[in-house]
Amino acid sequence: MKLLSVLALGLVAAASGPAFASADLAQKKNCMACHAIEKKLVGPSYKEIAAKYAGQKDAVEKLSVKVIKGGAGVWGPVPMPANAQVSEAEAKTLVEWVLSQK
Repeated sequence: MKLLSVLALGLVAAASGPAFASADLAQKKNCMACHAIEKKLVGPSYKEIAAKYAGQKDAVEKLSVKVIKGGAGVWGPVPMPANAQVSEAEAKTLVEWVLSQK
């Protein structure tokens, strides 16, 4: 019984690991200064972004470029600044996490 509990706990930790890792990456890369998961701050919430780009096959690629280079006009007059400190791999990880928000 003890072994089953330990295994279950391990599976929960493993399943939640990437989500926490991506939230930590968003914090580390300063994304959370302008975005939140459920509410609009300076920029749209991650849930709004996920809803807008749901089902778009090129969303990860398109948004990864925006994370790094910045953009304007999609969500209103406030531009998203470039984030040169974010690598392509980190941008992809962040975007995949954002798009997974429901």
